[in-house]
Amino acid sequence: MKSFYLTDTGRVRSHNEDSVTIVKNASGEHLMIVADGMGGHRAGEIASSMVVTQIGTRFSNLSTIGSKMDAVKWLKENVDEVNASILKYGEEHSESMGLGTTVVMALLTKEFLIFVNIGDSSGYVLKNKVLHKITKEHTLVNFLVETGELTPEEAINHPKKNVLMKALGASEKQELDIFDVDPNVDAILLVTDGLTNMLTMDQVEKVLNDDELKYEDKLIKLIKKCNARGGTDNISIAYLVKDSDISDN
Repeated sequence: MKSFYLTDTGRVRSHNEDSVTIVKNASGEHLMIVADGMGGHRAGEIASSMVVTQIGTRFSNLSTIGSKMDAVKWLKENVDEVNASILKYGEEHSESMGLGTTVVMALLTKEFLIFVNIGDSSGYVLKNKVLHKITKEHTLVNFLVETGELTPEEAINHPKKNVLMKALGASEKQELDIFDVDPNVDAILLVTDGLTNMLTMDQVEKVLNDDELKYEDKLIKLIKKCNARGGTDNISIAYLVKDSDISDN
């Protein structure tokens, strides 16, 4: 397998509140994490960094994640713990009250692939050159689309498009969306809304399927495309390629 991740401030924001990583444990199991922080006084980058650092470090120290049931339990427990850490930080640092973060993760073993998310960062799989979206955004606008109050077309440029219904740090109890995915895929992609608000799935798919580009250059090209369209938000990408011809890195 081969994995890459990049984050970019974009062209409008003064600093980057995203955090991203891909870690591997002793058994060669992979955990991909993308988090998009929010809050004043750089609180967003603190919240997103807490997610990536706490969960990423704990996973890398595991010998194995165990069964699928063990993996789901571990993900839930660690998300609950980091949510508590974010809430505690906000209580102890009044200037950072209101800090929070989205999170999307993908956990890949030889036997299974699990996606989890809270917020509006997104997870996809690439299979036979087709990009398939796995996660659902926890936004007000997406909720209105699901209830039939908005059409998907109306949602694209809706003024409240970025209002979140869920985020870590928003309350003591946060329910993870969990997706059990067929691990027989070619690649896994996690991104923040700094990418999905700038590019369509077709545009992303075209770049990922460009065989003339190295894997890391595909990510660079995606970020450049986002910035060329305005780069209104931080942009983060985690990309893992399952390829039997490539040795683990």
